[in-house]
Amino acid sequence: MFFRKKLLSPIEEQRLMKAIKDAELMTSGEIRIHIEAICKEDPLDACKKKFEQLQMHQTKDRNGILFYLALKSKSFAVWGDEGIHQKVNDEFWTSITDCALTHFKNGDFLVGMETVVKLCGEKLKHYFPIQSDDKNELSNDISY
Repeated sequence: MFFRKKLLSPIEEQRLMKAIKDAELMTSGEIRIHIEAICKEDPLDACKKKFEQLQMHQTKDRNGILFYLALKSKSFAVWGDEGIHQKVNDEFWTSITDCALTHFKNGDFLVGMETVVKLCGEKLKHYFPIQSDDKNELSNDISY
């Protein structure tokens, strides 16, 4: 818990959760952020494992996206469920990663995360538009 408090102030955490909520207002897709201190394996493998642990694969349309950060390890990865993988190509994931890393290298973690969450929401709305009966299937809380 100390790590969480050191990383994000309550205001910063609220900003990220608002970015998720705003992105999800455009799409039936689900977005989450997970933050750890250390990643002892390939970040993408860690992201996939956390995706399963958070049960993000249980959305109706299999359209969840997880952003994974291990700050002390300086690791970042993003993973989308099979419904998304059927719609977007590797270039999309590379562009999301590059965008985040550019902001991170400039010391602007918060804006970087807000930006990539928004970009994912905009992309998802084309393939998974919001429906009148849409339900928020996953928590918007940051997991640690």
